[in-house]
Amino acid sequence: MMGLLQQLRRRTPLGWLQLSHEKSRLLVALSGIAFADVLMFVQLGFQTALYDSNTKLHHSLRADIVLISPQARSLQNMPTFSRRRLYQAMDIPGVKSAEAMYVNNIIWKNPQTRRQTSVQVIGFNPDKPAFDLPEVNQQLQSIKLPDTVLFDRDARGIYQEAIAQIDQGKIVTTEIEGRTITISGLFKLGASFGSDGSLITSDQNFLRLFSRRPSSNISLGLIQVKPGYNPQKVAAVFKAYLRDDVRVLTHAEFIEFENKFWRTNSPIGFIFSFGVSMGFVVGVIIVYQILSADVNAHVKEYATFKAMGYRNYYLLSVVFEEALILAVLGFMPGMAVSLALYQVTRKATNLPMYMTAIRAFQVLVLTIIMCTVSGAIATRKLQATDPADMF
Repeated sequence: MMGLLQQLRRRTPLGWLQLSHEKSRLLVALSGIAFADVLMFVQLGFQTALYDSNTKLHHSLRADIVLISPQARSLQNMPTFSRRRLYQAMDIPGVKSAEAMYVNNIIWKNPQTRRQTSVQVIGFNPDKPAFDLPEVNQQLQSIKLPDTVLFDRDARGIYQEAIAQIDQGKIVTTEIEGRTITISGLFKLGASFGSDGSLITSDQNFLRLFSRRPSSNISLGLIQVKPGYNPQKVAAVFKAYLRDDVRVLTHAEFIEFENKFWRTNSPIGFIFSFGVSMGFVVGVIIVYQILSADVNAHVKEYATFKAMGYRNYYLLSVVFEEALILAVLGFMPGMAVSLALYQVTRKATNLPMYMTAIRAFQVLVLTIIMCTVSGAIATRKLQATDPADMF
């Protein structure tokens, strides 16, 4: 190992010298790689935000097992099933509680602009907390009042003045389906690709808003198991015991159920994955053009090296050295620009777009692979170079 390091230290950095000799070409190359990196960063950021934003509610549920309709596709498309399944669930050994949750979208008037927009309404029994959200659990008594709701302070839209009034303890009202609704408090959940925001209220208030919906038709069944029982084993008993009109999922499976819909059944998930691939392909083409032009510009010098006795692998290593340098130097401005774009997008859309170390490493690896592939293509002409043809 020490011998290898000493050999590398004595080695002339020919790749760097060739790249830095023509600074304008180097800047163009780095700009192209940075552009490809920004494409990959942005698409990966949107993809992660897609999954994270649409499963925030799932993560916050107090449930070991979740019952849904077999026709359910996602939280935004959640057909109902009979509440009787919850009563049957209580007969299964290990079940501690079985509570109903109602979920649906509705049109309401923005309390600030008075314009109509869509929000997601969630109803449950306030005597049985359904969320691991301290802000919600501290205000359960207020949503027992008729026509009273809690509002998501991270909802997408123009709500700044209304939120400030609620924080000051002022009464803020609006209308839903012709009913006057009081917003008694705030909580933090966030917007998603499927919903601009959420309202949380009691099951009775929910049924007042959706007066044509029978109370026996529920959206979710939240099952908690007793201490010492394995939720997966209890879920297996559920599947054997309950009818086919109910789908039984553990908490983790319920989260994956939502992710799978957006990943495979929604065009949005495909678009973001396709965008990452396109960024990679664009980067390969740009780097190939740069390295190919460099090989063509120095083909006589490479031929001279061959005539002096240097083998192909040394000349190839020079090109791969250039590819690695371009990858690392192009990655840094690409990441810097992406950080700024993440911040702008986060403020504009309220989506959880954050840079993570894992994503940065992932894009760096993709950049290195991208430049290596380009280098491998560019060296094909170099391998075929014959000194006799150059002189």
